[in-house]
Order: sequence, then structure tokens, then C-alpha cells
Amino acid sequence: MLISLTLTAVLAVVLQNDGGLRDGPAVQPSSVCSLCHSNAPRASAMRDGEGRAIAPFDLWRGTMMANSARDPVWRAAVSAEVAATPSRRTEIEETCLRCHAPMARQAGLEDHGTGSLLHVLDCDSPLGELARDGVSCTVCHGITQEGLGTDASFSGNYLLDSQRRLFGPHEAPFSMPMRHHTEFTPSLGRHLQSSSLCATCHTLETDTFDAEGNAHGTRFLEQAPYLEWLNSDFSNAGDDPGPLAATCQDCHTPTADEDGRVIRTRIARNPGGRDFPPTRPREPFGRHIFVGGNTLVPQMLRDHADELEVQASSAALQATLDATREQLRELTARVSIVDVLRQDSRLTFAVHVENLTGHKLPTGHPTRRAWLRVVVRDERAGVIFASGNTDSSGRILGEDGAPRPSEFAGGPIEPHRQLINEPGQVATYQATMADSRGRPTHTLLRGATWFVDDRLLPLGWSSDHPAAQRTTPVAVDGDADFVAGSDRVRYEIAAASDGQLTIEAALLYQSLSARWAAELMRWDTPEVETFATFYLEADRMPEILATAEWRE
Repeated sequence: MLISLTLTAVLAVVLQNDGGLRDGPAVQPSSVCSLCHSNAPRASAMRDGEGRAIAPFDLWRGTMMANSARDPVWRAAVSAEVAATPSRRTEIEETCLRCHAPMARQAGLEDHGTGSLLHVLDCDSPLGELARDGVSCTVCHGITQEGLGTDASFSGNYLLDSQRRLFGPHEAPFSMPMRHHTEFTPSLGRHLQSSSLCATCHTLETDTFDAEGNAHGTRFLEQAPYLEWLNSDFSNAGDDPGPLAATCQDCHTPTADEDGRVIRTRIARNPGGRDFPPTRPREPFGRHIFVGGNTLVPQMLRDHADELEVQASSAALQATLDATREQLRELTARVSIVDVLRQDSRLTFAVHVENLTGHKLPTGHPTRRAWLRVVVRDERAGVIFASGNTDSSGRILGEDGAPRPSEFAGGPIEPHRQLINEPGQVATYQATMADSRGRPTHTLLRGATWFVDDRLLPLGWSSDHPAAQRTTPVAVDGDADFVAGSDRVRYEIAAASDGQLTIEAALLYQSLSARWAAELMRWDTPEVETFATFYLEADRMPEILATAEWRE
């Protein structure tokens, strides 16, 4: 249920006047912005050329941004990190809330005597309301350009404007209504269209600790989509960006409608549900869909809305899920089967995988993975070779039809592969952390470096780029086919059949790998227990990013 206008006004006053702001800029919940930036039946504002509703508030509500603090996987992961290093509880929780509950952090986190800052997520208070509002309007639009694109701004160290300005891409905005209803001033800020804005939370470094909470003295770069993008053909940095140049916003808040046409519309309506007479249609107008690669959590939010106190409708969450799957299928990768040779009883071929994104694939938190499923069939459709098949739980199967040992907590880590000549082998693209002793770990605060990182590089990635050292692949030495933008995996298999053969290849993907889920469920916390219940009820089958087929 949305906060009422009365409560919203009270909340704004409380945060400004009771000391909770800690001498910083004010923040307000999304319900304040929804007064003018949600769709209304009698207003033409915030609609595309086909009349489809595209108001920022309405599109945002069903996204991972709006539900960042409700995300049950994130909550479980934070609780597991605290369980692993209890002496660093406050530091862990503050760091994680910095980007997942940013407004509460800006207002001033309080444990209310519980000993845990995570209490704010369930707290029945104005601060709790802010926390559960996730990555909301007055955070992203309140970030100044100071320090953007530098290490000083990474890991959630953005700065909000102290003059209560909210930035957007338009010159001379009609400011009176916003000033009257929110005491914020709409202002031109072209940095809102810069990838460096997104980099503030999506470039994350953490300190390395042992189980007793002792610092190892190193910083670990857990996720770095921005640095990966900088070192790619998609970057618009520099004096001469290429034809592929695109910002994070170009893909994740597109200024074109579903049919590819540029959107031009009024950017707000009045609180009474009609258009503001002084406003005129403008561009650019970004659709706040924030579609990424997460298909698991939107399911959980949709199916457990009451338990997670989700405010978005089931239809809004389903729209996010559908859009995510469409993006994964259409804009993420390409697969082809090449160099096929059948000689005597041997079949050799290669699967060529291309990364179409502007960062590593997968990118972000190392929970994610992709892998190749390759099946060879005879003329009767019988399977004579299979690699990368899964069971109904999304676990990769071995030659014996059982989940591979690498799918279980504590099991071996899949190596990078150039050649597959046994059905039990599989080509994976993933990142696994290593602790200070070089051992694989799935605990973030133990992470000191990468044990393996063979995620597909973006096109144009160069070892000579300043960002290369921080994003270089690990454990792929000697693989000449693993290059910027693509990889090629060779297959050599027995094919005794005299009939015609068919080769099927698919690149599969999970936003939460079965292995990472198994590691997470080793921890005994209430948050992990809740996650496990939701996870076991969810559709855990992998998403299909791209397919190819070859027939004799």
C-alpha cells in the first residue's frame, strides 16, 4: 500500500527537522513523485505514440531497482555474510544497505536497539518506509556529478545535492509544481544520462577478512560492469566513440518505445490527474524499465508479494520478467556451429559464442553463470552425445545423468575448457572467487581475487586499456580462441552412426547458479530459510540466450 499524501508530508518534515538527516540532503519516498509522474486516465502525459502508459513511477515499481531492499536473495546473502564474519556485522550491513536501501542510509540508519541495521527493512517507522522503497527517485535524480567515474564515487559513495535539486535531461523545466509539492527543484543535469552515474553502485569493492574479522589488507572488486563497459566498443568515452557506443541508460532506460520509435511526451501531469497547461511534449524521455538479467527474483516477488510486502502489482512484476526474458533472448548473445568435420567414426566441430552486450557476459555479482548445452542426435533423433543438460532444478548433469559434483556446495569448480571430448565435460562462463590462500570461496568477504573468471569479454576489450588490469580474465591462459567479444569451444566426439547427424547448441544462463544457491543454503539464518522456501518453489530452469543447429 502506498504511503498516503498526509504521511508523506509528515515523513518529509520528520527527515528534514528531527536530526535524522545528519546534515545531508533530504530524500523522499517514491509516492511523493508519483503525484505527478504516474499515469492518469485523463492525462496524455507520459505516453508513447501508441498511447501506452510509460510513466516512470509505474514502470519502475515492478523492477529490481524498486525492490532492491525486498530481494530475498540479497537478504539471504547479507545474513550469510554476517553469519560468516559476525564481528563485522555493522560494516557489512551498512555497506549493503548503502545501495539496496539508499534513502534510509541517507536519512541515517538506526538499529532501534536490535543490534542489527537490517532491522530497518522491517521496521514500522518512516525510516523503514524509506528503506523498503529501494533505489528510488530522489536518490538517482539527486546524485551530483561530483566524482562520477572515479574510484571515489564507487561502492555507493555517490553524493546527493545539498540544495535539494533533482536532475534530469531537460533545460528550463517547469519548476513550480515540484517545488510546491516536494520542496525539490527540477534542474538540468546531463550526467543523469552518463554511465558513470550507474557506476556508483554497480562498481563494488569490498575488504577481505578472515573468519575472525581481521582485515587481510586487500580490496576485492566484486562487480565492475562500468569498468568492463569502459574497455569495450560500446563505451562513449573519448573523443571518437564508435558506431556501437551506448550508455547504460541507452539499454536499461531506453528513450525509444517498444517499436523502436523515439518517445516525445509531456514528462509530468498535475496531481488532479490532468495535463499541466504550461508543459509541452519533450524528448528524451527514458522508459524506467531497468531491465537486466535477473529472472529468478521477479518470480519470487510476484509469487510471494504478501510476505515481501511488494507494492507493485503482479502484472507489473510479470512485465519486468517478460521484458527481461526478451532482452536475454534477443540482445545478449549469438551462437553458431562451425568447422564441422565427420571422418570415419569421429565428429569434430566448434561452437562459436558471441557476447552482444557492452560488458562481460554474465556481469555483475558472481552468482550468475552461462554455459553451453550441446546435443548430437542421429537420424532417429536418438542422442549420441550430450553436454550441459540440466535436471528440473537447473543443475548441470554429468555423463551418468546425475548432477555434476560441481553443482553441490563444497564441490570442485568447473575449469575453463577449450576442448570437450567427453559427455561429462561442460563449457561454462562464470566467475568464482578465491580467498587469501587461493582457495575457492562463495563468501564475499573472503574474496581476495578470482579463482576463475572466464566470463565472455565485451567486443573491443583490450589488455592495453587502463581498466584492463581490474577486469582481466583469470584461468584462461593459452586459449587463443577466447578473445574480445567471443569464444570458440571445440568438440571431438565418437559418432559411429552411419546416418545423418544433427548438432544442437544453446547458450544457457542462470541469474543464480545452482551451485551458488547450494552454497548459500548451507547457512542457518531466518533469511536463508525464507530464500530456500521461495527458491525451491520457483522455476529454476535456465534461460536460453541463443541457439544454433547444424544438419547434414
